Order: sequence, then structure tokens, then C-alpha cells
Amino acid sequence: MGELVLAGTAALITGGGSGIGLAAARHLLRDGASVTLAGRNQERLDVAVADLRSEAPVGAEVRGVACDVAQEDDVARAVEAATGITGALQHCVASAGTGTVAPVVVMPAEEWHRVLDINLHGAFFTMKHACAAMVKAGGGAFVGLSSIAGPLTHPFMSAYCVSKAGLEALVRNAADELGRANVRVNAVRPSLVPTEMAAPLEQDPVVLADYLANLPLGRTGTVDDIAQLIRFLCGPESSWITGQCISIDGGHTLRRGPNVEHWARAIYGDEAIDGPA
Repeated sequence: MGELVLAGTAALITGGGSGIGLAAARHLLRDGASVTLAGRNQERLDVAVADLRSEAPVGAEVRGVACDVAQEDDVARAVEAATGITGALQHCVASAGTGTVAPVVVMPAEEWHRVLDINLHGAFFTMKHACAAMVKAGGGAFVGLSSIAGPLTHPFMSAYCVSKAGLEALVRNAADELGRANVRVNAVRPSLVPTEMAAPLEQDPVVLADYLANLPLGRTGTVDDIAQLIRFLCGPESSWITGQCISIDGGHTLRRGPNVEHWARAIYGDEAIDGPA
């Protein structure tokens, strides 16, 4: 094993029980960081923590903490737990997220609020408390999980697009504010990566074919593709990078977002898409 360049540091990963968050935690752990996984499903967290502990290098700890990122008090407790491992927090990955499909004109208010509460407000609460801890620690790195939906329209997925565009604006503003405190703030923009949240997109052959047609590299991503970039943005190798929203998408942002119109028609009817006949 090579040098553990993150030894002695601590990381908090929201949405850490599965998918990209868990993969990011694994890559940080491999380089020596102690990691705290935050998520709503305690059973899933327990499994993930046990899995990571089995491969943790000497001196690195793994913890799990129940957390709903839409609840600020939960986030504050998660940051406190992560900081408590070493007495300081140097890395945070805001990976918790959700999505929905609905035409703008019939978007249920509760769906709009649910997506914004988790994807944008949750990222803000995570940034607020984690970056405050990093300032006290003398510096650190925050990485938010955006999407190609930040810069590209995704018809019938407006709540998701708005949440990710808002996250990217938050990342840029926070980076501008926090650079003086040696806290770097960036985001990553994946295209389709097989995870539990993205499973409906991957499992629908029409949608999957549309994604692949818009991916110049011709394949969907993997959680490790994304996790390796997150690890780079948390580490000393990226010490002069801040305020960036980096696409890691097989070239998808060169083209257009996915076509899920048939889902919107199936759920809300043709009139919600086309107007009265």
C-alpha cells in the first residue's frame, strides 16, 4: 500500500449508504481518511459501515449516523459526529439526492418541495455546517453532487434541474466566500450512473437507448468513475481548484438531456403535455 495521503483527516458523506456516496467514502477511506456515512436508512448504513470497516487502513475509522438532510438539526448532528472522530473536519461530500417527473403545468407542490428540500436545501444545510467546521479546522474541501441537469434542460424533470442549477450557484458563491479560509468548494456533474435512484432510467430500454445515443463515449458511467473525481477534488492534488462544476458524463453535455416524455404522458395524460385537443 502506498502513502495514505489523507491519513489523520475526517470526511462526512451524505447519502453515504449506497451509490456514489458509498463509492466516494471508499475512495477517501483507502487513502486514510476516517469517514462518517450519513443517510436516512439505518439498516443500509449499518451494512455499508461494516463493509467499509473490513477494508479500512490502520488508523482510519468508519461511522454511520442517521440523517435526513432536509432537517437542519439532523445535519448539524451529523457534522458533529464526523468532527468528533479526529476533532476536526477536512472533507465533505454532499451526495444525498432525489428526483421526480412531472410537467411544469401540473407539478404537484409536494413533489416540487420534496426535491428542492433534499437536493438544494439539504445541500445548503450540509454546506453551512460542514464548511463552518472546516473553517475551524483551518481549511478543507466540499464537493456537491450536481448533474448534467444543472446546465442542460431535462423536459418534465424541472424540479430536479432547478435543484441542481441552484446547487451549482451555491457552490460558486460559497467558493468565492470561503477561499480566504482555505476552504475549497466544487461540484461534479454526472450523466447516467447505475444507482438505486437512477434505476428507473437505466431499466427503461427507451430511456437508456436515448441516453446512450447522447453519450459520445457510448457507455453509462460507474460509481467509481464519479468517486475518483470526488476523491481528487478532496485531496491535495486539487489544492488550486475551487468554484468549479466539473462534468463527468461521457461527453453527454455536448448534446442534450434525456427524453422521458412517455413517462410524463403515462402519469399525467396527453393534455398535460399537449394542451386541450
